[in-house]
Amino acid sequence: QVQLVESGGGSVQAGESLRLSCTASGYIDSGNYMGWFRQAPGKGREGVAAISTVSGSTDYADSVRGRFTISQDNAKNTAYLQMTSLKPEDTATYYCAAGGTYGLHTLNPGWYNYWGQGTQVTVSS
Repeated sequence: QVQLVESGGGSVQAGESLRLSCTASGYIDSGNYMGWFRQAPGKGREGVAAISTVSGSTDYADSVRGRFTISQDNAKNTAYLQMTSLKPEDTATYYCAAGGTYGLHTLNPGWYNYWGQGTQVTVSS
């Protein structure tokens, strides 16, 4: 019954910005974390950012720290990823995840139980 729906992806040029949104429905019966992950063709799924739905604390991958910001609106069951100063290497399918259970490793996709279908982000030079 849990469903996550991402939106906001698109094609931009290097240096531009995008904001991704993830809206959750259904009862999430595990974890206290939501996260954003990305996967480029032929590559593994990479943790980008995570946020505690209880405390609001955040974690970021080194590759995006200072450029991306994760936030949430619990009243709307929505998480956001504000991406600035985009680079071609940010090109990937971005996935929203929920039900993260391991607070000491929030960027590991193996600790999340629910996933959206993804939204494509393409950054051109």
